[in-house]
Amino acid sequence: MTYHKALNSYNQINTSVERPEKLILMLYEGALKFANFAKKAIKEGNIEEKVKYIIKTSNIFIELINSLDFEKGGDVAYYLNGLYAYQLELLAKANAENNEKYLDDVIRVLKGLIEAWKEETGL
Repeated sequence: MTYHKALNSYNQINTSVERPEKLILMLYEGALKFANFAKKAIKEGNIEEKVKYIIKTSNIFIELINSLDFEKGGDVAYYLNGLYAYQLELLAKANAENNEKYLDDVIRVLKGLIEAWKEETGL
């Protein structure tokens, strides 16, 4: 994706998201969707799709890590940093070992994050 396309995509998302909390929820939901797609690809033996969706899921976790504010977030930000980093490790293992059990763990964590985020933000 070129810089121009990326900027346009960001601006479209940015203007459609009225609250920053909604953007985080969208990232969690996107990661969940891509992790499920990666799991399906492993079951079907589709290596190309598996890699594509693991990369997409990983990119979301990287973005979540980059968005953490350690000054304002304190211990919660540090906890989330570790949690997100661990999900990246699981995704790498799922990719390397072609094993969906790692994706099951990522999916479970994402479902918990979505539920907790909705509860915390009232979304």
